[in-house]
Amino acid sequence: MISFSLRCRPAAHAFDGWFRSGEDFERQASAGLLECPICGASDVSKALMKPAVAASAKMKAPGAVAGEPSQPVGEFANAEAAKAIAKLQAMARELRAKSDYVGPKFAEEARRIHYGESEHRQIYGEASAREVKGLSEEGIAAFPLPGLPEDKN
Repeated sequence: MISFSLRCRPAAHAFDGWFRSGEDFERQASAGLLECPICGASDVSKALMKPAVAASAKMKAPGAVAGEPSQPVGEFANAEAAKAIAKLQAMARELRAKSDYVGPKFAEEARRIHYGESEHRQIYGEASAREVKGLSEEGIAAFPLPGLPEDKN
């Protein structure tokens, strides 16, 4: 599997995608099968990527513990931005810890809860931009959680 940094052309939203090969990405992109998770645009291209270089244990950040995320992944304009992302990621971890994971059936389960067909509880999972827009139109609150380093996405 290959992870590509992607960008929708209309709004320049950045996101990641996993593919079997570069040819698989090209086939899906030319067929219009890719979709921006933020705006739903199907005009998606590869973004410029940094090479993936494995760091040795000696290069690990001071105070970091193996298996525990310490800093947000990626580069930020300044320390303030990095701190803000770290706070958002901490909130996302807390929300996930206090919610039920429903996977790709998020939109379906959110509707069932909203209409009283399932027990009332906090949930999280996956949904396309189109599904989230549909939920919003029905008056069902849903918002994306920031990615976490431990998601490795």
